[in-house]
Amino acid sequence: MDKHDLRKWAKNIRSKLDMETLSCELANKLQQTEEYKQSKNIMMFYPLKDEVNLLSLIKDNTKTFYLPKINGENLLCCKFNQDTKLCESCFHTKEPDGFSEDKSILDLIIVPALAVDKKNYRLGYGKGFYDKFLSQFIRPVKTVVCIPKELIVETIYPNEYDIPIDLVITN
Repeated sequence: MDKHDLRKWAKNIRSKLDMETLSCELANKLQQTEEYKQSKNIMMFYPLKDEVNLLSLIKDNTKTFYLPKINGENLLCCKFNQDTKLCESCFHTKEPDGFSEDKSILDLIIVPALAVDKKNYRLGYGKGFYDKFLSQFIRPVKTVVCIPKELIVETIYPNEYDIPIDLVITN
C-alpha cells in the first residue's frame, strides 16, 4: 500500500469512529503528559471533518494557544483563543485572520495526522506543510499527535523529508 492508498484507507476508518468521544479522551490524556504540563505556548490545529478535535484545550488559561495559517507553501504561527476571528484557508481549514507570531516561542506542537506508524512517522495530507514547518526550528520543540489506535499502522513509508513525532497519544 502506498501513501495515496493509506490516505484513502485512513479517511475511511476515521469516518466510522466516534470522534467526539475519542477527542475528549485524547484531550484528557494529552493534558496528563509532562510535555503538555511543562509547555506554555502550544500550537494546535483546527480540525477538519472526522479529525480529532482538541479545541477544548483552549479553556486552559495557563497556556497560550496558536493555530497555523497558510502563507504560500509555509505555515505561520498565529495566536488563538475563543475570541479569535477565523477565516477559511485555501485548503478549507479554519485559520486565524490575524498577524503571525514568532514560531520560536512554541514549546509544543500538536500535529494533525491521518495515520501514524510504529516509528512515530505521521501520514499527513500530502502537501508537506508540517514537515517543512518542523524542519525550520533551531531549538528542539516537542511534537505530539493525538490519534485513535485504529489509525496506528506498521509503516507509512517515510521519505527523507518526513520528521518523526516525539509523542503519540492514543486511546
